Amino acid sequence: MSNVAIEVEDLRRAYGGQPVLRGLSFTVHTGEIFGLAGANGAGKTTTVEILQGLRRRDGGRVEVLGLDPDRDRSRLRPLLGAQLQASALPDRLRVGEALRLFARLADDRVDWRTLAEQWRLGPLLRKPFGTLSGGQRQRLFLALALVNQPRLVFLDELTQGLDPAARQETWRLVEQARDQGATVVLVSHDLDEAERLCDRVAVLADGALLACGRPVDLTGAAGTVTVQFAAPSAVALAGLVDLPGVAEVGYDGEAASVVVAPSAVVPLAAELDRRGLRPADFTVRRASLSDTVVALLTGDHR
Repeated sequence: MSNVAIEVEDLRRAYGGQPVLRGLSFTVHTGEIFGLAGANGAGKTTTVEILQGLRRRDGGRVEVLGLDPDRDRSRLRPLLGAQLQASALPDRLRVGEALRLFARLADDRVDWRTLAEQWRLGPLLRKPFGTLSGGQRQRLFLALALVNQPRLVFLDELTQGLDPAARQETWRLVEQARDQGATVVLVSHDLDEAERLCDRVAVLADGALLACGRPVDLTGAAGTVTVQFAAPSAVALAGLVDLPGVAEVGYDGEAASVVVAPSAVVPLAAELDRRGLRPADFTVRRASLSDTVVALLTGDHR
């Protein structure tokens, strides 16, 4: 089996003459959780629709599991699972009925009872869809997306509108899907979620690829960390900005925030000690993926 699940090269799409995707290129490896992240309108959903064969591309090359979604849609569909942003079921349809129906449509490749047990849906089998909580609905949608034992699963804005506990539960379920052998493409405008969950992330902006890589590599590319600590006054911080590797010193009346190169953290601590400042709350915070993307968008690379 190839170690490449998706190859996209110079993907282009326009609506009414307005470009939506502008030469997008990326690769998804087999067995990973790959994130497509970016603001609303960045082109994420259009990209996923093209990858599934739901929308034709204007140009570029696309291969999904070795197939062209435009030419080979009928061969590709049985290999895919999907939970899209607009997923919904009739309010009166019971959970057990939905599982049986979707399993039958997938030629009963998976016993729906086994699926219900795996995804902890057993106690909900007789509950109508309209009575489910947000977290319960997402658990059901994930089970339905896997009912055909897909090799590749697309999940679009999976945790939008969920409370923190339901989000954490949904993240665990996505990791479970990956651990059971599926390659997962996760679409999200939530960069914190992408950083937490994805092996690699492609960040889109205005239909183009802004950055792609492991979250830790993308955040490391920012080149700075922020050191925060309590300080008695701005005067006590005078001259710190002149230390090698220090980019910026801020003070809000109670705490200092110093932006430095990682190599400058120890010299900064030593200088504070020399000045008699030994803050117990000395904290080093690396840039988040969200911080990094904002810096890329604004051109603020420090």
